[in-house]
Amino acid sequence: MASNSKSFFRRLVSYYSWYTVCFIVFLLALAVLEKEGFPRAWIGYMFMFSTIVLYAGIGVISRTSDVSEYYVAGRRVPALFNGIATAADWMSAASFISLAGGLYVMGFDGLAYILGWTGGYCLVAFLIAPFINKFSQYTIPDFLAARYASRSGGNLIRIVAVTATILVSFTYVVAQIYGVGLITSRFTGVDFSVGIFLGLASILVCSFLGGMRAITWTQVAQYIIIIIAYMIPVAWLSVKHTNVPIPQIAYGSALAKLSAREKQLNDDPKEQEVRAIFQKRAEEYETKLRTLPKSWEEGMVELQRQVDDLKRSNASLIEIKAGVRALAEYPKDVDEARHKWTEAKAFNLARAEPVVEHTKPFPGATKAISDGKRNNFLALVLCLMMGTAALPHILVRFYTTPSVREARRSVFWTLFFVMLLYVTVPALAVLVKYDIYTSLVGTEFSHMPAWVSYWANIDKVNPLVSITDLNKDGIVQLAEIMMDGDIVVLATPEIAGLPYVISGLVAAGGLAAALSTADGLLLTISNALSHDIYYKTVDPTASTQKRVTISKLLLLVVALIAAYAASLKPGDILSMVGAAFSLAASTLFPSLVLGVFWKRANQQGAITAMVVGFSVAVYYMLRTYPALGGSADNAWFGIAPISAGVFGVPIGFLTLAVVSLLTPPPDQRVNALVDHIRTP
Repeated sequence: MASNSKSFFRRLVSYYSWYTVCFIVFLLALAVLEKEGFPRAWIGYMFMFSTIVLYAGIGVISRTSDVSEYYVAGRRVPALFNGIATAADWMSAASFISLAGGLYVMGFDGLAYILGWTGGYCLVAFLIAPFINKFSQYTIPDFLAARYASRSGGNLIRIVAVTATILVSFTYVVAQIYGVGLITSRFTGVDFSVGIFLGLASILVCSFLGGMRAITWTQVAQYIIIIIAYMIPVAWLSVKHTNVPIPQIAYGSALAKLSAREKQLNDDPKEQEVRAIFQKRAEEYETKLRTLPKSWEEGMVELQRQVDDLKRSNASLIEIKAGVRALAEYPKDVDEARHKWTEAKAFNLARAEPVVEHTKPFPGATKAISDGKRNNFLALVLCLMMGTAALPHILVRFYTTPSVREARRSVFWTLFFVMLLYVTVPALAVLVKYDIYTSLVGTEFSHMPAWVSYWANIDKVNPLVSITDLNKDGIVQLAEIMMDGDIVVLATPEIAGLPYVISGLVAAGGLAAALSTADGLLLTISNALSHDIYYKTVDPTASTQKRVTISKLLLLVVALIAAYAASLKPGDILSMVGAAFSLAASTLFPSLVLGVFWKRANQQGAITAMVVGFSVAVYYMLRTYPALGGSADNAWFGIAPISAGVFGVPIGFLTLAVVSLLTPPPDQRVNALVDHIRTP
């Protein structure tokens, strides 16, 4: 058995070594083609097409109808490769696309994501992964149903756990498919909604045919592309600005240069002039808000008069259309005016602020604001840590290793491969920021780099980049630049002046990150429905072939629903992912941890804790998140809605403890199960 495992491991090393060499040769070949004048668009198509065909090919080769292979890859994935696959599963669109963008926009405060997500794997290693592996079943609801079984069985908690798994995973997968649409539309030129369904085809071929077996080997291939795609542009930028090819080493000197540049920009009279314009606009909105409803009525009359004047004076069609559009976009009533003008006032006040130092922790004009940011930082770190330790699609990967020892080792390898990218993210954010502060700021509007107009035109309704000459001096000031954080990584090759082939490589890396996570999430949802609801609850006599077929059909349905939800552009990637972590932490973390470490925890306590924890988190998000109809004024202790888990988790632990103590203890079978999984 040991010799078979070693032989299997050696074959895997050989396969993926050759794969890496072939990918580098492919990259070099495309670079030569670009130099010889090969059309850029075709290079982009070749990257996208080749990688999608590669993933689909692995899916076809790994196709299976065996239950153990489909659900848990036959429980024979070596620790090293499970670590790589889990890291790829983890490297979602949020990590690859949005994390550097978050650090670019937020500076020090963005480190909460890196600390929370990496810290979460420590909780996974110590509190959950080894015990999940020892349990040796297929899904997280499987574990909870067995651990919290009562005399009437475990179906009730199984259904509650499946519901939680679906809600958490669906929120997360929508963000990944949104990222797929963003990348595909960017590099093929198709409509955003069409791009989503093109990317979805790759996900379905891989997941549909081979389940966890296909996904595991695809994710290893995807990680190799992800890490190469991320490292090349940031190493290039590092050499450009510091002459050091290792960004992690160059990070310190780049940070010092950025800090010096920030001070220059804060003292620049032209920058102050633009910020004064934003301050004046904020004051105008404040005046409008104070004089409602009169200001709304006067504004409506004035816009109508302007449109009439344009029509009477035979103005150009463009001017008339602009006037009509402004009238159509004007608030429909006083309540809408109050909401829109409050947002506009806050937006202009933020743009009027001086440049915030990238290294300044918890920046704020007053101690109260700074303390609020610190509290939110710590709350977010906690939510991301506990959410990581409760994500079903991550935990199920620890069913795939052959032993508890391998499960523990695979957590180490996961952390190692996650770290390779995460220690590079802060360097990328700083280097891109410094490049923009020195190369773009101060440029004449007539000589702006081509990447600005390209990215500005991808989404004309909500431009990803917007630069407006507010003080009419013909020179770009930092305060005039508005840039969406989600494009920082994707636009890095163009910002750095790299060949287009690297842009295609980064797009392929971003697509690999989004697809790898989407694969795992969709399989987790479909397996929970087919295994836990259909097989365990509805039809326990179903054949293995029927169970796998049902899972495949459900996978297709869930994927299409998620793609439709993503096509509605429900929010930015980082916010959607953050919400998924708070929901996972509030709903599943208390029941998973106490299920292992407290024998007295029972089914009544676990079900109540899951329902109460989830309800508290959702209630808080609805109450405080403006996009869901809430208001930031309703926040408890000033905590942002993304960190709702900081309330849901303690309430979940407390509820589970109280209800368990007030109801009968678990029977001897459950205690025996706990002893079994806790035995090394």
